[in-house]
Amino acid sequence: MNDRQITLRFMAAPTDVATIGGGVRGGRILEWVDKAAYACAAAWSGGYSVTAYVGNTSFGRDIASGDLVEVTATLIHTGRTSMHIECEVRSADPRVGTFTHASRCLLVFVAVDESGTPAPVRQWVPMRAEDVARDGFACDRSEIRSRITTAMAGADYSGTTAAQEASTRFLAAPTDVNWGGKAHGGRVMGWIDDAAYLCAVRWWSGEAVTVYMGGVRFYRPIHIGQVVDVSARLIHTGRQTMHVAVHVYAHWPREGAHTRLLAAHGLTVLAALDTIGDATDVLPWAPQLPKDVALDLHARELIAIRGRRSPATEHRMVEI
Repeated sequence: MNDRQITLRFMAAPTDVATIGGGVRGGRILEWVDKAAYACAAAWSGGYSVTAYVGNTSFGRDIASGDLVEVTATLIHTGRTSMHIECEVRSADPRVGTFTHASRCLLVFVAVDESGTPAPVRQWVPMRAEDVARDGFACDRSEIRSRITTAMAGADYSGTTAAQEASTRFLAAPTDVNWGGKAHGGRVMGWIDDAAYLCAVRWWSGEAVTVYMGGVRFYRPIHIGQVVDVSARLIHTGRQTMHVAVHVYAHWPREGAHTRLLAAHGLTVLAALDTIGDATDVLPWAPQLPKDVALDLHARELIAIRGRRSPATEHRMVEI
């Protein structure tokens, strides 16, 4: 560990594994990623930081129960109050100890003071060629992130829909708390992944696995004890994939659901799996209603902005 890089290690347990698929859930991996990135941000800023954005997350290989997982978080760019942190996830059979790449993503944290106001962070100036390249990558992703954010902000989810939907509702529990007393970003991403999975398997009527999560933006904190509503909606299908938009809302129980506010929003792409765990063709979604057609076009726009990716697993290759 140094002030701009830290590696945390976790043991994948049976409770981390997907219900049927056999690999660790994408949401659990993102919880580990968020913890490592927070530790890196806190070390650099010397104070409390909050997750502002998570993007460009591809899950390239299954992590099995019993594997040793390490997440290396590295600061690669600073803004006035923000820290851009790249995380690489690797795993190994602990009996062998050979780590191989499983996933990579970029997170943006914002330093805040005691009142929750964004606070300036010390600036990092890259000197080595490798660091200059990674800083440039962060700047490039900032431009893409801005385009994705604008596109997602303009999407309209109101009105009548015939799309597959799924929702969950629960209380934010003390076990979800972060070091600032609120639900931590990794836990929120786990909720997003769970709702997206529920929506996808209802549409597909079979097993599915998360292959990509992106455009995850955090709008406001979720407090322990609040009611959390997570709404997932199918907006597009590829040949083997289901693109699911997820919104997370929160409100105090005593104030009623009419006071709920948007806390987070993200897009999850899941691949349909056959009975032996290989990617397979999925039932296509052919939207007919105007709002559904518009969201299908919105999903296609996001694909074009971020560029097609082909995350591989040990047994499957998926185009998203």
